[in-house]
Amino acid sequence: MSCFACFSCHGEKKKHRPRRSRSLGPAQPPPRTHAHPHQQPSLYVRKGEPAPLKLQEVHKEGGGNIAAQTFAFRELAAATKNFRQECLVGEGGFGRVYKGRLQRTGQAVGVKQLDRNGVQGNKEFLVEVLMLSLLNHENLVNLIGYCADGDQRLLVYEFMSLGSVEDHLLDLSPNQKPLGWCTRMKIAFHAARGLEYLHEKANPPVIYRDMKTSNILLDQEYNAKLSDFGLAKLGPVGDNTHVSSRIMGTYGYCAPEYQRTGQLTLKTDIYSFGVVLLELITGQRAIDITLRGDDQLLVNRAQPIFKDPKRFSELADPLLGEDIPRKNLNQAVAIAAMCLQEDPSARPLTSDIVTALSYLWVSPNEAVVSPVASIRLLTMLDMDDEDDKLSAQEREEAVAEAIQWGSRNQSNLYT
Repeated sequence: MSCFACFSCHGEKKKHRPRRSRSLGPAQPPPRTHAHPHQQPSLYVRKGEPAPLKLQEVHKEGGGNIAAQTFAFRELAAATKNFRQECLVGEGGFGRVYKGRLQRTGQAVGVKQLDRNGVQGNKEFLVEVLMLSLLNHENLVNLIGYCADGDQRLLVYEFMSLGSVEDHLLDLSPNQKPLGWCTRMKIAFHAARGLEYLHEKANPPVIYRDMKTSNILLDQEYNAKLSDFGLAKLGPVGDNTHVSSRIMGTYGYCAPEYQRTGQLTLKTDIYSFGVVLLELITGQRAIDITLRGDDQLLVNRAQPIFKDPKRFSELADPLLGEDIPRKNLNQAVAIAAMCLQEDPSARPLTSDIVTALSYLWVSPNEAVVSPVASIRLLTMLDMDDEDDKLSAQEREEAVAEAIQWGSRNQSNLYT
């Protein structure tokens, strides 16, 4: 269990200090001026230059509990061949990520160089260093160290050789092979396990607040890990039902109640996970600004289909062809629908999602026989009456039965 006693109050005391943030308006559609016609826009607001961050500040904020190494800027410049273009593996609103090799150990690493004029300020940098120093799970990216020389802010991670899920799922090149169904469900399962650790194992719980395909990284075996914890926030404790926060995140992934009120709960992350699961099922982006109005959001286009189980197959990525077991597809869509319910209290717990997904990513040759056919959900899917709709309560009961089954068999499925 991870404890955050040293970190529980640092974010609230400097609330009025100007800083950059990823600020998401209540229901404002993104502008149509993005460079990429399908790119999910993060709605950011810049508010002046950050003051240089001193190394002592990082140690002070961490209360002496930061285990990550500290690097001099020159070490990381040498590791990335002076940040050459050939070492660049990704970039975004925060800055650029380079592949590097540490000279002192020979270890391959990912070096995130934050843009000094970008969207991630000193507070987000501190949060990411602190969170990843105190959290440890196989489905969270491992922070090796950081650099805070002068106005330079860099983070050093374990190198994830396959990049992000987004790179392998969306806008594929003609010669790029699409992810198979079992691989997609494996990624969803791993992402859910990382979220389960944050929500149910960390003490106090952590709200990730930035679940999206570009923040899920893959190693050579397609094992998935959550990354980018700059927006993470400690969750409610005791009798508190939520924590209040400025509305920050990526358009298309944020839960509607969070956009309306700024009140964060663990169920806020569940909604964002539902969007990611829907992207994995469909191969479509969370937001497509080439479409008009409400149809820009993938969730809005999927909602009518959620109400009619006979249409679930319409959500399957055409690139998968016949590679999807129908009952597995129906179960995955039902889980996504539960995560995306308007009422936060009706969304499942992360541990329930993990158990429900636990058998979906296992290949048919490895999987034990599942009693899914006896679950009311799939019984209803086979009904001929087109007027029968899958209610939220019935979806919840169906997934609960799958969870009960998964709990009895998870020891065979986690290996």
